[in-house]
This record gives sequence, C-alpha cells and structure tokens, in this order.
Amino acid sequence: MGKCRVVVTGLGTVNACGNDVESSWEAVLAGRSGITNIKRFDARAFEMPCDVAGELKDFDPLKWFERKDIKKLDLMTQYGLAATQMAWDDADLPSDGTGFDPELSGVILGTGIGGLDTIENTHTTIMEKGHQRVSPFFVPKMMANAIAGMVSIRFGLMGPSFITSSACASANHAMALAFRSVRDGEQHLCVTGGAEATITTMGMAGFNSLRAMSRSHNDDPTKASRPFDMNRDGFVMGEGAGILIFEELEHAKKRGATIYCEVVGQGMTADAHHITAPAPGGSGPRRAMKIALREAGLNPDQVDYINAHGTSTALNDAAETQAIKAEFGAHAYKIAISSSKSLVGHLLGGSGGVEGVFTAKSIADGKVHPTINQDESDPECDLDYVPNVMRELDVRYALSNSLGFGGHNVTVAFGKYT
Repeated sequence: MGKCRVVVTGLGTVNACGNDVESSWEAVLAGRSGITNIKRFDARAFEMPCDVAGELKDFDPLKWFERKDIKKLDLMTQYGLAATQMAWDDADLPSDGTGFDPELSGVILGTGIGGLDTIENTHTTIMEKGHQRVSPFFVPKMMANAIAGMVSIRFGLMGPSFITSSACASANHAMALAFRSVRDGEQHLCVTGGAEATITTMGMAGFNSLRAMSRSHNDDPTKASRPFDMNRDGFVMGEGAGILIFEELEHAKKRGATIYCEVVGQGMTADAHHITAPAPGGSGPRRAMKIALREAGLNPDQVDYINAHGTSTALNDAAETQAIKAEFGAHAYKIAISSSKSLVGHLLGGSGGVEGVFTAKSIADGKVHPTINQDESDPECDLDYVPNVMRELDVRYALSNSLGFGGHNVTVAFGKYT
C-alpha cells in the first residue's frame, strides 16, 4: 500500500489569547499578550516568586457541556473537548456519525500531566473531610487518557485512541503519530493536538521550586515571557488546548473539505542527557528537524518559517537557536522564527497543539505572528525571531518544534497544499 497524503481540515483552540481560533489568531498577530496576574488563586498569599500565567478568560463550560456533566470533567478535558468540537465543526464533519467511517477514525492527543486540578482538589478533600468524601468521578476524571476517551465517545471514533505524555513534547508526539497513522492508511482522519490545565497551586509551586519561571515581571505580566531576549528569566505557565483534524487527502477531497495545509513530515529524537536541561549545542532538536526534513523530501532552504519551542528560559532558547543554525547553516538567518509562548504562555503538554494551529494558520493566511518582548538582542540568539510586529510571509514550508523535560524532541513539518 502506498503512502497517503495527509492534510489539515479543521482547527480549534482555547488559550489565553482567545476562546476560539479567529480571536486568538487576531490577538497573536497583533502582538497582544494573554498573560496576566493569576486570578484562579492568590499566588501572592502563597508567596510564590512568579504570580503570572496565561489563564483562559471567560471560558464558559456551559457553552460546551450539560451542567450535570461538568463535574465529571477535569479542566484539561473540558478545554480539550471544547477545542475538539470547534475543530470538528470547522472541518464540517457531521455530528450524526455519517459521512465518515468511525472504525477508520481515531484520537491521538497529548497531555503532559493530565488532571492535576482534580488530583489537587481531591487531596484537599481527603485531608479535610476524609476518604469517604472523595467523588466517585475522581479516577475517570483525573486520568491523563480521559481526554482521548471522552473525544472518542463524544464523536463516535472507533479507531486508535490514546494519549502521548512526554512533558512539553506531548502534543507534537501526538501529531507525529497521527500523521504516521493517517499516512499509512490506518485511519482516514484523526483528532490530534493536545491540552493542559496546570495553573494550580501545586503546578505553580512545583515549577517555581525548579526556578524555571519568570520572577521579574509580576507587576507587568505581559513582559514576563520574552523568548530569545537578552533579559529573559524563565517561562510563564499557560493553559488550554489546540486541536487539529488530520485527514487523508482523498477522503477530504471526496467530502469537499476546506484544506488549511498539508502535513509532510515528522522527526522524533531524545537527548539522552538530563531530565530537565537540554543537551548543549542542541544536537537533539537538530536531529529531529533533520529527520522531519528528510521524511518530507525537503532541502533546508525550502523552509520559510519555524514556530519555535521558545520557552523564554536561558538554556532552551540558546540550545534551540544552536540547533537551527547547525541544521540550516546560512539559511538559518533567512528563516522567520516566532515563539507563541511569548503571547499565550507555555501550555506544557498542550503547547504543540496550539502552536500547530498557529502554524497551519500561518501557511493558510500568509502571516506569521511576532515574538513579543524582543527588546535587547542576545548574542547567543541572533536569528530572525520576528520581533514585536507580525509579518506578511508566503510560507511554503514550516516546522513546529517541541522540546520536553526528559530530553524529548519532536518536529512536525507542514507545507502549503497544492
């Protein structure tokens, strides 16, 4: 059996910049940060060094779920299901189970941690009220794989259904495997991307203790996430989901689907170096990009845009820059590079999903969003990070990078559909 072509036919997202694709895309193109002081709990009362995050604004679960069902769904699952419904509708897929083969349709999604909000609240219940007061929904609600199961149930998808969990590379691992599955004929269409909801006391405390988060901009939150800038001092937590519908080309054409772009390759590697720090020189991400280019049949000079992992941490940004230089040589200086995390924060396992949505929009619309807070150049980070202002750009091919704790590196390659 020959390899199938894989295209993107639906997009959905909820993130700090907006509760749908168009509003968040408009915001990031305008360089409007979604990062604010935390409102979900009083971080200053806990004396947390970082009290800013990319929280969702005005997310109304009643728009997506019956009231009786909300208590059965962790925030992460709510975000993922809402974004999936958007992507499903955007792809003009039927809600009655007709028009596609459910046995050849699946779900491969990423989440780094899963139902942290549920775990944290349940622990409090046990400590304060005893184990008898634990909800019978606790286990199915907190499971990391709940999002894949709930999407499968809601849309009647009977093909492969599972999650990938590789820290900040989770969603890109999910998309890489979804691409392979559709390309190899295992599925006609696949719901993919990722979701995360870790703006909790436990989540924030853990990353604060790692000294991984920005501490310098609690009084000016929109300045806190500053990837590749000389004065970056750590990442900013985000939350939400980014969902894409990957579909076999002939299947999409037969039903008259709108096509945003094509998925053309993927590369997955490991640093085998350190549980949190990237390998010096960026050898792991370089190999991931090299594999993705080789699989796509691309020369390095055909890449116009990279949606970078770009966390705003000193080690990550330098290593990713070194990886891009090593793989692309002189062409590295001609590639437009931007970090979505400068605007929406770092969604951990969901980050690659949101960044995949923005990469697809870049190709479809011919625009790339800026990396904001590019105020002072870092000699180690001297590429074109699309500083502060969006750019009109004919994107032929684009890469989306994700690098995760544990040394996981994943690149997904997208191209203009022709």
